[in-house]
Amino acid sequence: MRNLLLAALALCLVACEHKTQDTDTNQFVLSDTMMHMIRLDTVRSCNITDQVPLTGNVAFDENTVVRVFARGSGQVTEAPVSLGDFVHKGQTLAVIRSADVAGAYADLNAARADLNIAKRQMENEKALFQSGLASQRDYSEASENYQKALAAQQKIEHGISINGGPHSNASGSYALVAPVDGYVVSKTIAAGDFIRPDASESLYTISDLKDVWVIANVYEADISRLHQGYAAEVYAAAYPDHPFYGKVDMMSQVLDPQSKALHIRVKLDNHEGLLKPDMFARVLVSNEEGQMATCVPSDAIVSQDGKQYVVQYVRRDSLNIVPLNVIKTVDNRSYVTGDLKPGQLVVTQNQLFIFNQLVEE
Repeated sequence: MRNLLLAALALCLVACEHKTQDTDTNQFVLSDTMMHMIRLDTVRSCNITDQVPLTGNVAFDENTVVRVFARGSGQVTEAPVSLGDFVHKGQTLAVIRSADVAGAYADLNAARADLNIAKRQMENEKALFQSGLASQRDYSEASENYQKALAAQQKIEHGISINGGPHSNASGSYALVAPVDGYVVSKTIAAGDFIRPDASESLYTISDLKDVWVIANVYEADISRLHQGYAAEVYAAAYPDHPFYGKVDMMSQVLDPQSKALHIRVKLDNHEGLLKPDMFARVLVSNEEGQMATCVPSDAIVSQDGKQYVVQYVRRDSLNIVPLNVIKTVDNRSYVTGDLKPGQLVVTQNQLFIFNQLVEE
């Protein structure tokens, strides 16, 4: 395909040369065919962009995760969900057998029995009071005892709802269920593990991963070149040709004592679900320095003998070679100094063939 393109360009150039010979001039003129094979772009005045390359890792968004804690001490009898699994709201994550919960149900049975006794005594005293065989004091005392027994039962029921939850039973087993839909991004238990009464660590962490963070390392030499709000372009090692775009939404104020680097955070939309926690990422943070310079598409640059040029287009019969000094190149934009002015046109496709033809003249 490339050979055919080269041949076509050569024929176009020959046709152009024949045309200039026929008109007894040495002027180079683009043929109609060649006009369709080139591309033009405009010279602009742009803010100089400084791009800072960083490395980091993908992490789940701490603001959108839900952590699941044990309701009480005990032994894990089941933990059917694995790290990385997608779970639905209400799905069982683990089953824990707890002596505390079993004891609470035993206390509940005793409280119910006490309540039944207190209720019968209150009803008896009420009947005796209404028939004139008991005093108001006796009836009031029986009513108070009933209310105390009722309160004691309700207290134990509330304790069970907190420590055991609705998915518990009198044998002492209770189930931890997923409070939301999402992926299990952290799991710290397995079947057979014991949970201490003073355990404070979450057993599961669930995230929908629709938004993720990229935590990148910034070394001291680059700290002054970055600020919160700068645009960031992220490339994961798993998708080297798929850029993810975000902004720096947090800069730490302390250096990591191990790496001696400052951490910045880039928030990314991950609705496609491509980015996973702990993936390696390459981050390019763009800094608009505020200085202005003439810029051209990098595709327009022609390098010859260590120097850079562009082909300026005025008309099809008026093309010029303009030497340039390239200050820097960021993405597909080159910042240059020279005789180019904003608004002029340069050739960005197949310009090398035109350049060679103009040099030969």
